[in-house]
This record gives sequence, structure tokens and C-alpha cells, in this order.
Amino acid sequence: MDLILKLPHAMWEEIVQHARADAPRECCGVIIGPPGECRELRRMTNTYQGIDFYEVDGRELLDLSKEVDQRDWGFTAIYHLHPVSQAYPSARDREFAFYPDTVYLICSLEIPDAPVIRGFFIDGDEAKECAISVVDGS
Repeated sequence: MDLILKLPHAMWEEIVQHARADAPRECCGVIIGPPGECRELRRMTNTYQGIDFYEVDGRELLDLSKEVDQRDWGFTAIYHLHPVSQAYPSARDREFAFYPDTVYLICSLEIPDAPVIRGFFIDGDEAKECAISVVDGS
């Protein structure tokens, strides 16, 4: 799937702020909207107790799934933090990526003053990079 994700600048900033606030734990969240559109960002709760992985709270995810279905929207992107490593899906990230048509955004704070966000489509063990265009507006 070739796509350029148009990520509003405000959402890029929100992901970085969320990442910095939760570090060294991995933050996580979901961006929802009509297919392919970034309309709303929802911070989610990471229920994983360690600092090297994320697990979205199941109840929150279920409630959000119901909401997007009612609105005829979808999960445009799922994001999480790599606090001390590069923005590339780990083997564990690939193992637990259950939405192959959703962009997985990874925010890296490996260099704290220069956060990086990269996007990937993940299907099985394959991670294909998705270009991101940070755009003005919401």
C-alpha cells in the first residue's frame, strides 16, 4: 500500500509531548478519522508494566472501536514511543501489529532534542515504511 500520511503539525507535536511526558515508559495512542485521514488523536493507556513495550488498554480500544464504527471512521494510525532506540518496528512491535491497513507511527527520543516520527505498514514480519507529510491545520 503506497500512501503518504498527512499528519497535522498539531498531532505531530501532541505525539512528541505525550512521548516526553511518559518516558521512559512507552506512550501509545490512536489517530482516527475517515479512511486515510487524521482527524482526532486519542491518547491511550499503556497497561504494560515494563518500559520496553506498550499494550493498549483493551477496554479503551474496544470503546474506541465502537465509536469509530458508529462514525463510519477507522484507525488511521497507532502510535507509540521508542524512548532510547530508533523509530523502527522491533520484532515485538511486528508480532503484536494486528491492523495491517493502519499506519504504525513510532516516535523516537533516542536524541532527546531531535524527536523523529516514522510510519510503517506492518503485516506479519514485514514492515514497509509509509511516508509522512506534516501539514498545517487539523
